[in-house]
Amino acid sequence: MNKYIEELMEHLNHTEIWLGTTEKYVDYDTGIGALTEKFLEHKKKKTRVFFIGNGGSSAIASHMTADFMKNGGMNTYSLYDSAVMTCMGNDYGYEFVFSKPLGFLVKPGDLVVAISSSGNSPNIISGIETARQQGAVIITFTGFCPENKAKQRGDMNVYVPCEKYGIVESIHNLILQQIVDEIMEKDGVEIP
Repeated sequence: MNKYIEELMEHLNHTEIWLGTTEKYVDYDTGIGALTEKFLEHKKKKTRVFFIGNGGSSAIASHMTADFMKNGGMNTYSLYDSAVMTCMGNDYGYEFVFSKPLGFLVKPGDLVVAISSSGNSPNIISGIETARQQGAVIITFTGFCPENKAKQRGDMNVYVPCEKYGIVESIHNLILQQIVDEIMEKDGVEIP
């Protein structure tokens, strides 16, 4: 097997899924099951789902906004319209490109999925804090340091114990795609 794929699989096998900061799920399957149930709960309640991230994580966030809507049948909303992002960045500063729109849009019970390899990006942390103040549920996808700021603020947390962007982002994308596929299966949608 390719050395990079072996390394990716090793980190996937050691990925941790947490309920808050004190309860780690015993294994990957149990954690994925809990994450899928959390998304299904929000689907059933018809709450809104917002995905946020920077750089490669923004591409994952944008992709998942589409997949969770189209394939998962969920109420997802994109914060990546260029006019909105540049307006927020220009008027309030880049640190607030997520928190300002979330402050306008998030309602109690909505779900915010924060994706950040480092878990320490100021705009992600600001977005999480605003979403929390608005009464949202927070799921984080992080890597690098296990004590990163985002992971300390999530209701559920996916943590990849690796400091390589490519591996962390690949695992985040893989897990989110798995959740969409699990939702489709539970809904009885055939996956081609």
